[in-house]
Amino acid sequence: MSKKRKPGASVPRTTNSKYQPSAPSNTMTYVLGGVAILVIAGLVIGGIWWSGRGNGETDQAALASSSTMIVGPENAPLIDVFEDPMCPVCKVFEQQSGPAITKAVTEGKLRVRYHTLQFLNSRSATGDYSSRAAGALACVADEQNTDLFLRFHSALFAAQPPEDGTGNITSPELARMATEQGATPATATCITDNAKVAQAEENAQKSTDELSKATGGQVGTPTVLHDGEPVDGVLEGNAWLDSILGGGNA
Repeated sequence: MSKKRKPGASVPRTTNSKYQPSAPSNTMTYVLGGVAILVIAGLVIGGIWWSGRGNGETDQAALASSSTMIVGPENAPLIDVFEDPMCPVCKVFEQQSGPAITKAVTEGKLRVRYHTLQFLNSRSATGDYSSRAAGALACVADEQNTDLFLRFHSALFAAQPPEDGTGNITSPELARMATEQGATPATATCITDNAKVAQAEENAQKSTDELSKATGGQVGTPTVLHDGEPVDGVLEGNAWLDSILGGGNA
């Protein structure tokens, strides 16, 4: 059973740690940060470190309006999933939990609000892949076809370009990928023209603001919220999801 973190709690690091946006720092900040990491590493082994839990309360209406797509019945347990299309750990999360989430949604046991963040744009070859992929997801979402959206969402992470800037997926290629999953020609045009990118960027900022409230400002991907609070263990199999579906405390 996965458990929500208690305020102020620290959890060990793993190689699957979440991605967090960072601001420019001076040399001394890097040195101090390195020392802090070494101290923490000396105290704990494995897991994810997440500090600075706040007491902010998420706005459910804002989470709904800023989501890329909402799937699943209204009376099912609700989760919010925050991802960045360039985030390799999000790809791991999709590989581990994507099929179980899809199964729960299609069986009417789970409702999911997907949020597409974009703080890893700079790691893409074009500097805007996260935004363009988010726009592509928004175009597909406009079809209001749950199965299509989930297929394209999964395909997007499967085809994720490397974050070292050596690979790229163009907007026409994203459109072709969506068409292969069953999207209409109108949706393909929407993706090729980057018609939803500006909207996706605006929604990403709103989603980031709400996630920041729930985590005391420590925004990272992938993150899952349940009842407005972060869920632990989302990179450690599907026990976290089983707990939510079973009505336990996540």
